[in-house]
Amino acid sequence: MRKEDCFYLGSIVRKHSFRGEVVIKLDTDEPEIYQGMESIFVDLGNNLIPFFIEKSSLHKGNQLRVQFEGIHSEEDADAILKSGIYLPLDLLPKLTGNQFYFHEVIGFTIVDKNFGEVGVLESINDKAAQPLFEIKRGEVEIFIPMIDDFIKKIDREHQQILVETPAGLIDLYIE
Repeated sequence: MRKEDCFYLGSIVRKHSFRGEVVIKLDTDEPEIYQGMESIFVDLGNNLIPFFIEKSSLHKGNQLRVQFEGIHSEEDADAILKSGIYLPLDLLPKLTGNQFYFHEVIGFTIVDKNFGEVGVLESINDKAAQPLFEIKRGEVEIFIPMIDDFIKKIDREHQQILVETPAGLIDLYIE
């Protein structure tokens, strides 16, 4: 399985027992959706390796306690500790309205209510304090904060994101 065909679900953050159980910190607002999984992909050496789950249970909010097949000692668990966990994209729950997954809106056209067409969404920078739309307009890169009040509509059919930014924000980049 290729990483491009998967989404990041979380990472193995610690061991839970001497029998090889581990705790996965899930990167989701709805951890209960992932409680009954049969298998996942573990990122080991930049390869996604399938691991089958013997048992799992929710643990402290967005954490999942997991016993994998073939992982039955602390040494086995050490080998997968801190690894990323992935699932195929087709297992993502469908979102509607103004909710979206970052990967699904890349390539959408950003249209500002007052300015007009801004450009094409190249990526989303979620490493900053506030996630940013990174938009390409010709040779110029424009950054718009991903604030709920700015995002007016996600039009999946026409691959557009309608935003309403403060007057002058976009002009800062193109003048």
